[in-house]
Amino acid sequence: MTEILVANKSHVKYAETVCSLMYESALKRGTGIAKRSPEYIAKKMEEGKAIVAIDGDRLIGFSYIESWQHKRFVANSGLIVDPEYRNTGLARKIKRAIFDLSRRLYPDAKIFSITTGLAVMKLNSELGYVPVTFSELTDDDDFWKGCEGCRNYHILQENNRRMCLCTGMLYDPEKHKAATETENPEADRDVNAVREMIPEKVLSPKRIAQLRKNLRKIHLI
Repeated sequence: MTEILVANKSHVKYAETVCSLMYESALKRGTGIAKRSPEYIAKKMEEGKAIVAIDGDRLIGFSYIESWQHKRFVANSGLIVDPEYRNTGLARKIKRAIFDLSRRLYPDAKIFSITTGLAVMKLNSELGYVPVTFSELTDDDDFWKGCEGCRNYHILQENNRRMCLCTGMLYDPEKHKAATETENPEADRDVNAVREMIPEKVLSPKRIAQLRKNLRKIHLI
């Protein structure tokens, strides 16, 4: 049975496997990937800043969180799925889990992604990401150094980090919050359900307004 969990120190034993899967994935795609050592991956696991997918005693998927510019920007990195478990919907579940973990750990941070993969773009769109120019992403040099292993890195350099073959995507919690405050059908649906179960005299207009506000927060997260 597959379990998708927030990583902890008990999962450090899988760090080497994660690195191997990352390398194999990069070779298959024909693009580079930020190289991470087993020690780096183990640290992310120990800090609870990673998601692991486990089937029995076998690691079959992984992703981790990196933060930049004093935690103003967050990237969900290193999404991998064991080849035998691809096309099963596992990547979507891991992507959702690492996104939710990022929102809990860094509720005010902008979450971004750069990718050439159509499947990743679709997953990002489902979570509320929108395409943006690279100028809206982090300007932290350490992040962009991670692109040096990509065969298209020269394109990024030639364009002074303004553009490359990757598409930049961004989830901005402030913009998302503004949108959901004015239109949130899920919260309205839940409020109506509560009103049907509880006598009208118990739910004053003030209590209904507070309930709607709380439900919007839940659906936002």
